Amino acid sequence: MSFSIGIVGLPNVGKSTLFTALTKKQVDASNYPFCTIEPNVGIVAVPDNRLDKLAKLYNSEKYVPTTIEFVDIAGLVKGASKGEGLGNKFLSHIREVDAIVEVVRDFKNDDIIHVHGKIDPTDDIKTLNLELILSDLETVTTSLSKLEKQGKSSSDKQLLKQLEILRGLKETLEEEKFAINYEVNEEDKGYIKSFSLLTYKPILYVYNVSENDITKKIPDAKEPYLTICAKLESELASMEEKEVKEYLNELNISETGLDKLILKSYELLDLITFFTAGPKEAHAWTIKQGSNAPQAAGKIHTDFEEGFIRAEIVNWQDLIETGGEAQAKEKGLIRTEGKDYIMKDGETVYFLFNT
Repeated sequence: MSFSIGIVGLPNVGKSTLFTALTKKQVDASNYPFCTIEPNVGIVAVPDNRLDKLAKLYNSEKYVPTTIEFVDIAGLVKGASKGEGLGNKFLSHIREVDAIVEVVRDFKNDDIIHVHGKIDPTDDIKTLNLELILSDLETVTTSLSKLEKQGKSSSDKQLLKQLEILRGLKETLEEEKFAINYEVNEEDKGYIKSFSLLTYKPILYVYNVSENDITKKIPDAKEPYLTICAKLESELASMEEKEVKEYLNELNISETGLDKLILKSYELLDLITFFTAGPKEAHAWTIKQGSNAPQAAGKIHTDFEEGFIRAEIVNWQDLIETGGEAQAKEKGLIRTEGKDYIMKDGETVYFLFNT
């Protein structure tokens, strides 16, 4: 399972520089507003040293990491929902993503124009969030109008329930609150998700800072957040892996911005990783926290879920430390689990199923 992240921000905050660094895919990052018009899309392999070690243990012929798709869209400006700048039509490009990263500028550089003429990340976040809300409000209002015409003389319980939900969403958005703040029961969440509302998605705030401020905490930061220096990430992207490690050690930094962003994205989306490994292939699979063994098997192939019998499971580290399956089995570290077993992060699995 791969997942997708939409990158949004005001013009000239370092969005496209960050995208280039993360994906190592060159995009236009010139110093003027609306440089990015068509969305830039890049797919990134998720670095995972656990998978590296499993592949080495088995001397696997094939190595398949999980992936993230990043979508970088044009810079938003105040009034985008009313047609300012390029308007908000380009927001449609990120309606299908799993989560949104808002990049805000928190560094000074007189050579790079800020669209508002001042560095104020808190104000920038307010602008961005309002535009997302207004875009969602347009979607909800249009859908509500259509449904109200159908519901005038209808007593259909489902339709009336949908009207109630849309009116609640409209009221919430008109109060300049995110759609996610509108509380419904579990069975109605699927209906809301069908509209792909931007403010119903998890949002991570990325403060683009100077190299000296990467490890500093930001007072009154919007949560959840992390700090990244897009300029530094851009430099790291052009280096060899050994050079990157040496440079990070000099700066007293343990992780690259990409690593931090991936970890935060997993937390944001409540995801975990399990592995299948052997001489033919070492493969990382991403699933939702709380998934049971048959659901995990279904990520590999639907037949695996439908015909699930049992799963043989061992923690990846136990497998590495013992030196292989035979040794792990000898020490009683490989368990057999059934249909109700809830998967945990870092497990290596062999599924047995009926064909």
